[in-house]
Amino acid sequence: MILKADFMLAGDIGGTKTTLAIISSEKGHRQPLLEKTFSSGRFRSLEAVIHEFLQTVDLTGQPVNRACFGVAGPVVQGKATITNLPWVISEQNLAAEFGFGRVTLLNDLVSIANAVPVLQPGDVQTLNVGRRVAGGAIAVVAPGTGLGEAYLTWDGAAYHAYASEGGHTDFAPTNKIEMDLLQYLQPKFGRVSYERLCSGIGLPNIYAFLRDTGFAPEPARLAARLAAAADPNPVIVNMALEQADDCRLCLETLKLFVSILGAEAGNMALKVLASGGVYLGGGIPPRILPMLKTEVFLHSFSNKGRFSAMLRQFPVHVILNSKAALFGAARFSRPG
Repeated sequence: MILKADFMLAGDIGGTKTTLAIISSEKGHRQPLLEKTFSSGRFRSLEAVIHEFLQTVDLTGQPVNRACFGVAGPVVQGKATITNLPWVISEQNLAAEFGFGRVTLLNDLVSIANAVPVLQPGDVQTLNVGRRVAGGAIAVVAPGTGLGEAYLTWDGAAYHAYASEGGHTDFAPTNKIEMDLLQYLQPKFGRVSYERLCSGIGLPNIYAFLRDTGFAPEPARLAARLAAAADPNPVIVNMALEQADDCRLCLETLKLFVSILGAEAGNMALKVLASGGVYLGGGIPPRILPMLKTEVFLHSFSNKGRFSAMLRQFPVHVILNSKAALFGAARFSRPG
């Protein structure tokens, strides 16, 4: 593929997968000229992924001189360590390695948040219409491999996104079964964060708790499928959504997951007063939409005592567009 104009490299760097794209300033962030997804665990570094990707691009005439990456981890002074991957990423090193004139690292949730103001109706599914306040703060909570959070504030002319590591705050049980869950996990982890529960690494923890405490039996066919699966999460989710008579263990696992996610989304909404809306991003929410549409999520979201009525007025949406982080990175690094 031959590039002939002003282009940039955008990336969505996650613990499970890495997506890279060539973005044209003429076509805009929603129409990549070239895009490819890689298994992150197959590479020793982001540099190695970029080298393989750029082998498919002919840079004759006009090189890619800008790059922006949303990364699944905190960014401090132009450097980032991926939370669930042994990569250390540096803006300076990337610029030197590839000759980029400008390199920007963003927390992956900041990338998603940057896309929120330009999401189109088909990019989201609304769980609660509520009453959006113009210019109100916006919260983003994204369960994927880990649990990411971010927020946006309005300056009178535009929204600006900010990073948060709120997914690593202490898990706060809200009922007896959640208290038992915390006590079950504490000997294993010492400290239990929301990410230990509301994420791809968290779902199996809930499942193990319900299984090991005898909440529901584990059918032989389920045990066999889990033993054969490289990733237990699709098995648990799919069997939960099937609601087969012998899959109560999966169903209750997903219900508890959604209830805890709702509570934490409500926590984030309170912390930033998200009257502009709450957006659920990440790879998990679109896959569990049927359960998110039940009363379980919104009940936990708004169950905030004296502030319950206010929370019920906050709009809640699920981001369906899997490229939101990629688009957000490209949009952040647009010229000017």
